[in-house]
Amino acid sequence: MTETQNISAERTDILDLLAGRRHFLRFTAQNLTDEQATTRSTVSELTIGGLIKHVTAVEKGWQQFARGEGHVMADIDWENPADGQIEAFQNGFRLVDGETLEWALAEYERTGAITDEMVRTADLDASYELPEAPWQPPGVFWSVRRVFLHIAAETAQHTGHADIIREAIDGQKSMG
Repeated sequence: MTETQNISAERTDILDLLAGRRHFLRFTAQNLTDEQATTRSTVSELTIGGLIKHVTAVEKGWQQFARGEGHVMADIDWENPADGQIEAFQNGFRLVDGETLEWALAEYERTGAITDEMVRTADLDASYELPEAPWQPPGVFWSVRRVFLHIAAETAQHTGHADIIREAIDGQKSMG
């Protein structure tokens, strides 16, 4: 009996969904150098390394939320941000000094393992209020289940970005 046979079909489906989305994001970075991973190959500021770092940070924020500990985005006053908050937010989308693609991928792997364990064990029906943000009105609650599905959706969205960036670097595609 495999490990996933000991958990519900729903949890197995969520784990499979996350694994599939993560695979394609990691695939966009396959065989890249650090220079290529930080290359802006389109008019966008985004890079493959920066996207992996961002997806990792977002997943960590949702882990915190799913544990009922709030969300890191709640710490930013978007109308009047504290000194350095905007730069720190922007640095979440790029590899900075001392950060490598290998580091970003390892951090992404560790973060995914934590999320996967949460999928196996968390109360999927627990629900928490989302933090207020310019794109989010007050009074909206998400279940832990929805958080995990959102992580998969966010990963898929950014994998599409990474795929376009990668194709512009060397023609490689994650699919097709």
